[in-house]
Amino acid sequence: MTSGAGRFGLPRNDENEDQTENNLEEMTLSIKSAKAKPAELEGEMDVQLDTSRGDIMLHFRPVEGAVSATVFVGGAAGGVKGPADEVYIRLSSSLETEAVASIRVEYRQAGEFEECVLDTLAACSFLKGIGAEKIILVGHSFGGAVVIKAAALADAVVAVGSLSSQRFGTSEVDKLNKSLLLIHGSTDDILDKAASEDIFSRATEPKEIVIIEGAGHGLSESAEEVFVSLKNFIQKHAADDRS
Repeated sequence: MTSGAGRFGLPRNDENEDQTENNLEEMTLSIKSAKAKPAELEGEMDVQLDTSRGDIMLHFRPVEGAVSATVFVGGAAGGVKGPADEVYIRLSSSLETEAVASIRVEYRQAGEFEECVLDTLAACSFLKGIGAEKIILVGHSFGGAVVIKAAALADAVVAVGSLSSQRFGTSEVDKLNKSLLLIHGSTDDILDKAASEDIFSRATEPKEIVIIEGAGHGLSESAEEVFVSLKNFIQKHAADDRS
């Protein structure tokens, strides 16, 4: 693997990415049923979706009457807590008081791009089925590209937050036409900040990029800045149109 492929998340003209686009067009996933049980974290429920491609576990924080929700996804190794000192858990709890529900997605096949996009879309379908009208997607690293792709396929998604994103899987970001926030650390030695800068250059408005000086791939050096930036972004796009 060349340094460009490793640090930038594969060139955007990589032939494997073209095949990914074709695969997703042919792949389907349908939800057969959903089973809920209390979760370890207070205020959350574990929802198991029985789907045509296997079971998906969602860590769901419901909010009575909420019509807006956020879906959080992890990197290639999976994980549901988020970077930046478990920012997904902290945001889920904080957003509850803002009338925004949330889901943290546990991938069926972590690292398989197409399958992880389908998992994310399944979470969106579940939320729509219980009344969500606006959905914001947030993903880290590999998941940063997953949410960009999923957002292009889900009408209910109004905004996307992509943290320390890889470039592979973002070839059609110019067709997203939804608000995009990119956050990347200047000293990321896993995926260079140039990956997010490249995505930003190809994306259409509205878009914003934040390069955090001194932060690495996990963004732990600036965890509070990431938390505030994401919360403001989510609140803005979850707000009622009349506000």
